[in-house]
Amino acid sequence: MLQYAARRLVSMVAMLFFVSIAAFVVIQLPPGDFLTTLVAGLEQGSLIDPAQLEYLKERFGLDQPIWIQYLRWVSGILLHGDFGYSFQWKRPVADLIWEQLGFTLMLSVSTLLFAWVVSFPIGVLSAVRQYSLADYFFTFIGFIGLAIPSFLLALVLMYTGVVVFHASVGGLFSRDFVNSPWSFEKVWDMIQHLPIPAIVLGFSGMAQLIRIMRANLLDELRKPYVITARAKGLSERRVILKYPVRVALNPFASTIGFLFPQVVSGSIIVSTVLSLPTVGPVLLQALIGQDMFLAGTIVLMIGTLTVIGILVSDLVLVWLDPRIRLYGGER
Repeated sequence: MLQYAARRLVSMVAMLFFVSIAAFVVIQLPPGDFLTTLVAGLEQGSLIDPAQLEYLKERFGLDQPIWIQYLRWVSGILLHGDFGYSFQWKRPVADLIWEQLGFTLMLSVSTLLFAWVVSFPIGVLSAVRQYSLADYFFTFIGFIGLAIPSFLLALVLMYTGVVVFHASVGGLFSRDFVNSPWSFEKVWDMIQHLPIPAIVLGFSGMAQLIRIMRANLLDELRKPYVITARAKGLSERRVILKYPVRVALNPFASTIGFLFPQVVSGSIIVSTVLSLPTVGPVLLQALIGQDMFLAGTIVLMIGTLTVIGILVSDLVLVWLDPRIRLYGGER
């Protein structure tokens, strides 16, 4: 186990190197950059100092070849923790991301807890009570969750909240607490606003996990070791929870690799619709404005979290499933 984790950590470092190259190259692919927009504004008579443009090009190496720009960017991250400067926001990238990352992390954790806590018992119930009324009902809910886009669900909830309940749906704070200092009342107001975005963001994942859990558990319940356990006189509760459910939990562990990046990206469209202060809308604005350092840093963070998530997912699977054993690279 430890040897496997050590090998994966070494390979992860090499993978992160290629991820950083890919992130920087992807951001550089569109023609022009943020300074090109400033130059266009200068040509239209905007009050932009040409000397300032030259200073920015020299300061951030934008007049250098792309490989030199990459080396300066990566060396700044590794040596000084400097992720660059956001031209659009006129602030260091690190400060801008840290402001949004706390809300993004909190919302992502709430979404994951909602999806996992709800989908696990429903998936087990649907498998144990196959073809029952409850199974048909939750199957219908699962198909609805898979079919409806998250942003459409957000719009429906916003319309229902305003028209039916005469309440504002969106954001993480009420209007009175948006700019107020942190207090117990503000924290409680934020907690009250968390369920709707968590449900919107987690509804599709919940529906998918229900279907996966049901299918895997049904497959396990038909295997010989379950039949043998019943023949030995074990209680139905013990027969189901002892091994079949544990093995069926593998999909939950395997989704960690894809859920980690959501801590940074989340759902960009849903966050925009619900006016959520997460990193997703910041990434969208950075891509539209060609803010290369900001967009590159967020894309790099998403790629890094994907690599870390896959590593954690593999380690959890090795620990969770007794059938999985890795010795010297062999199963």
